[in-house]
Amino acid sequence: MIACNTASAAALASVREAFPQVPFVGMEPAVKPAVEHTRTGVVGVIATVATFQSELYASVVERFAHEVEVLHQPCPGLVKQIEAGEFDTPLTESMLRGWLEPMLARHIDALVLACTHYPIVRPLIERIVGPDVRVIDPAPAIARQVKRLLEQSDQLASTGTDGSTTYWTSGETTAFALMMERIGMCRAEVHAGKWENGALRLE
Repeated sequence: MIACNTASAAALASVREAFPQVPFVGMEPAVKPAVEHTRTGVVGVIATVATFQSELYASVVERFAHEVEVLHQPCPGLVKQIEAGEFDTPLTESMLRGWLEPMLARHIDALVLACTHYPIVRPLIERIVGPDVRVIDPAPAIARQVKRLLEQSDQLASTGTDGSTTYWTSGETTAFALMMERIGMCRAEVHAGKWENGALRLE
């Protein structure tokens, strides 16, 4: 599972080619359900700049957005706000309004959250766009696909089995642990990973 839209856009095709025996599941912007349920014929997508520049995003729009206008809006700085724990501050709201209100003026009735950080500020987004705009988080559908693949290969853990979590980061481990707490992730050991000669070494 590549649990990041930007990382999926950058690497999913490459890792599938390099490791054909591994059933990689990546994040894909949920343009298809947005298009299928639109009434106005206009839907919005918010994501990182890198996601919008990818072939994956272009492919999704080409495959599913027939006769529907898809507005895409990069949100530079939003991930930084979220990782700082600024979920519902005046600055975060001002940033979101600056990105979302122009799309609302063009009558979107669905908004795709194409970054795995963005659902953390979903309550604020929903407050801005109002009840007539369906906010779509693709994560639940991706999780169901992972579950299906695990069931097919008989690798799904039995009910009640305790799992474990370990974090690896190429950044500073203490700062990473604090950030994970701020965004509501479970506490777990954090280990360092370092890039050396083009390869990631896990310590």
